[in-house]
Amino acid sequence: MDLNVLKSYIPLYNEALLLTVKIGFIGILTAFAIGLSGAWAIYFKIPFVKKVLTIYIELFRNTPLLVQLFFIYFALPKLGLKISAELCGILGLGLIGGAYMIETFRSGLESIDKVQSESALSLGMTEGQVFFDIILPQAFSVSMPGIMANVIFLLKETSVFSTISLMDLMFTAKDLIGMYAKTIECLFLLVVYYLIMLLPVSILGSIIERRVRYAEFGD
Repeated sequence: MDLNVLKSYIPLYNEALLLTVKIGFIGILTAFAIGLSGAWAIYFKIPFVKKVLTIYIELFRNTPLLVQLFFIYFALPKLGLKISAELCGILGLGLIGGAYMIETFRSGLESIDKVQSESALSLGMTEGQVFFDIILPQAFSVSMPGIMANVIFLLKETSVFSTISLMDLMFTAKDLIGMYAKTIECLFLLVVYYLIMLLPVSILGSIIERRVRYAEFGD
């Protein structure tokens, strides 16, 4: 293990980390938006939209992100739609994450007893008020473990972005190994930087889970 090599590579890994976090953050926000809106459509049983979402969920949950990225990055330009590698990564992460988030939010929404909705409606509340003020907050609490698991999963999935030439952590490690053959140093830094990215998210997720469960059930 050459410490001088480690020091010289750190700036490159810092840049790769920033790019990875940027794409991961935007992709996760996209997945979150897709998941919440999709779960809402399924919860209210909107006929045509529900069928489309079912196809979407099955398609993206049962195909690897790598294949999806290849299709977006290499196949779509053949159809006249060319997008950058960075946008491709965001779309790929958002679409596969959205499929998982829909199922997570759906299970949370369906876990809330229908009696609560019926009681609120009988008191004069609108369907919108019932959903946003009563159902959704409880569904978030129930869904939080699944949401955090999906977030960590999506951040780890950024490791395949190197296949479309994005200068993420994995691409940087592979590139440096190929040029200088410093395998141990490069892989060591790769592990360290993934821990730097993922450990705070895991710890924060555990804290949030405990807080929302305490808010719902107390001690």
